[in-house]
Amino acid sequence: MSARMLDGRAVARAIRAEVSAAAAEFRAAGGPQPHLAVVQVGDDPAASAYVRTIVRSCTEVDFRCTVVALPSEADAAATLAAIRRLDGDPAVHGILIQAPLPPPLTLARAAEALSPEKDVDGAHPLNLGWLAQGRPAIAPCTPEGGIELLRRHDIPIAGQRVVVIGRGLTVGRPLALLLLGLDATVTMCHSRTRDLATVARQADILAVAAGRPGLVTADMVRPGATVLDFGVNEVAGRLVGDVDYDAVAAVAGAISPVPGGTGPMTNAILLRHVLEAARRQQAAATSAQ
Repeated sequence: MSARMLDGRAVARAIRAEVSAAAAEFRAAGGPQPHLAVVQVGDDPAASAYVRTIVRSCTEVDFRCTVVALPSEADAAATLAAIRRLDGDPAVHGILIQAPLPPPLTLARAAEALSPEKDVDGAHPLNLGWLAQGRPAIAPCTPEGGIELLRRHDIPIAGQRVVVIGRGLTVGRPLALLLLGLDATVTMCHSRTRDLATVARQADILAVAAGRPGLVTADMVRPGATVLDFGVNEVAGRLVGDVDYDAVAAVAGAISPVPGGTGPMTNAILLRHVLEAARRQQAAATSAQ
């Protein structure tokens, strides 16, 4: 068996084209240019590279993108002040807080400085709480992108047994909540799960977001299963996932590669969230007049 590759790059291109067309219609109807602000502290190379990707993507779909680059010595108070300033600007529709942040400030704490409606990456506690309740909410971009990758490849979710390895707030937990909302039967695994391989082999869909390169091997995958790899690890100068891709691809029915799988989806979903935020805020402003 040779697994079908879940091509995130192709799907992300399609989503960006859809967002671009929808944004043009929005502006033609009198809406403002969608505006994303990115807050970055310091010059971490990986963070800087990702921010440059965001800026290019915004340009591609004719969004405005403002990068607020704070110096490395900026403390938590200065970072929160910058976030609150952007949050109070009615011309800014969405705000993305880029990790890493100055200790002891965490992403969860920084997100509390945002209004939920400007939180385009689903990090605000209200958005996460609404997601847990099954109410309409802005979900984190990465897990939502994984769901979209499955949908665009016609992989069924309802009624499927899904095993999620990794319980982080950025991917694992919100992914499990999204899948539950789509009527999957979800098992969450983590570092203290006993006999992980046996649990993983029960999955119709195996989603891995553990941050451990090569964690999932071929013997952990049921033949024909779908494997979503959210891992981003640098090994010997090469980007790899949490799945032993070559070995697992010989067993699985479908698999997302690293790079080129779930990664490009994150950025595409972010753009969609910014447009949705601009629409909601425009509607709220109109109704208030």
